[in-house]
Amino acid sequence: MACLGSVNQSVVALSNKFHNTNTQSLPTKHLSSLSLFSGSSSPLSTKSPKTYKPTYRVNTGIVRAEAMTTEKLGIKIERNPPESRLTQLGVKSWPKWGCEPSKFPWTFTTKETCYLLKGKVKVYPDGANECVEIGAGDLVEFPKGMSCTWDVSVAVDKHYSLG
Repeated sequence: MACLGSVNQSVVALSNKFHNTNTQSLPTKHLSSLSLFSGSSSPLSTKSPKTYKPTYRVNTGIVRAEAMTTEKLGIKIERNPPESRLTQLGVKSWPKWGCEPSKFPWTFTTKETCYLLKGKVKVYPDGANECVEIGAGDLVEFPKGMSCTWDVSVAVDKHYSLG
């Protein structure tokens, strides 16, 4: 079964690797990615033929992809919603639920909106040959009446709202 919605972690990994590295040398292969974080096309000083050292501070303290809502197999997912959106919805006041890695069937008897604080889940809607992957930082809406199987690979901690 194919799984829709997997997140490419390379941007986050590169961000984490070079967070506040204004004095760290960067391998040549990361040179083209540097302007993505710096917002600059300024030339970099050469330290050696294969190594570059930034001449400016690489500001990656806050790396957040634009929030984008997608709908796959009836499940709406907003990846990395801004804090203002979470505040507007009152997410921090919603009840919390969590579970350890496991696999179980579930039916949503009412519409549920949830925000995953941590975890990783593959959701297999009944009758579909695909799954939808959700994880920490996702704001997810499940429609009323959806029956599915949750395959939790990393323990989940989430806020949820019914109705």
